Amino acid sequence: MAIRSGTQRRRDAILGMLKTGSWSIPRLAGELGTSESTIRRDLRELAADGQIIRTIGGAAAGGYVEPPLGERMEQQAEAKDAIAALALERLDDGARTVFLDAGSTTVRLAERIRDRSDLTVFTRGLEIALALAHPAGPRAIMVGGEVSTLSHGTTGALSDHALSRIHVDIAFLGADAVDPTQGLGEPSLDEARTKELIAERAGTVIVLADSSKSGRDVAAWAPMPTGWTWIDEHGEHAQS
Repeated sequence: MAIRSGTQRRRDAILGMLKTGSWSIPRLAGELGTSESTIRRDLRELAADGQIIRTIGGAAAGGYVEPPLGERMEQQAEAKDAIAALALERLDDGARTVFLDAGSTTVRLAERIRDRSDLTVFTRGLEIALALAHPAGPRAIMVGGEVSTLSHGTTGALSDHALSRIHVDIAFLGADAVDPTQGLGEPSLDEARTKELIAERAGTVIVLADSSKSGRDVAAWAPMPTGWTWIDEHGEHAQS
């Protein structure tokens, strides 16, 4: 049976909105001016066709969906430890101001620099700020903004404003996906914009992501500046 044009337009709109990140049913209904029962029916049909993924109380775009940080901390643990050890070596090159992104791999690097009182570390990750907050540690500066329930990282206008005012010697970024051409893949436009802005404010950009992040299908991409480096569990990979 053919789908009525009004229904198709609404479902096309839903698909477009989900490309910016996960949406709840009430938020979709409010934005589209329709009932929650109608949205539930649309999501059920779109999920059956494989176009979206249902989440608790809403939906996300088809493809990779970011798990909560606590779950990601347990995934690829050995690879993340190897990446953090390699990243630590880059701090022996004279860097004094550092940006540590929110993420499960960057947390492991933070744990390795808890006694580096010679460093000033900016971060948007709640766990990283807590890991560094002790008397013998680096000077830790938390970047404000809206806190993601999945990554526990800050994004949004307040975050962008703060990041536009700083410059760091080196930025260690996490990613949900990595592509040599497209850059870093993220589950939302806000996350991608934040990564792009950080990269613009760093002398050196290093992405910390295990090899499973290659080739994932995600909602948004953050282009990286020329000369960035990707460190996975196999070593460093310079990107043009």
